[in-house]
Amino acid sequence: MNILGNILWLLFGGFMIALEYVVSGFLMCITIIGIPFGLQCFKLAGLAIWPFGKTTRVADTKSGCLYTFMNILWIFLGGIWISLTHLFWGVVLCITIIGIPFGKQHFKMVSLAFTPFGREIVYK
Repeated sequence: MNILGNILWLLFGGFMIALEYVVSGFLMCITIIGIPFGLQCFKLAGLAIWPFGKTTRVADTKSGCLYTFMNILWIFLGGIWISLTHLFWGVVLCITIIGIPFGKQHFKMVSLAFTPFGREIVYK
């Protein structure tokens, strides 16, 4: 079922979302300061291209304060807008019964898009 969901996701907008994240990642990687943010965009693109069968969790690392600082910068640099976009599409897609699984995927991506540092994507 995950494969079918992922194929339908790609056909109905998932490819465009992933492409948006990849382009943003390359633009952020132009500067040395933007490289960590660009890498997070690539992580989001990986989830956006094939979201069914994956989930996110807090990584078990000892970086603590650094992740908090980077997440605060991320929120101000565009994380809030990306999260609101996923929230909007999640609500719109959940209006119909057919769109509920796709809306749930957008809701899953809201938390990762809001604070991507210190989180990892794992297979269910």
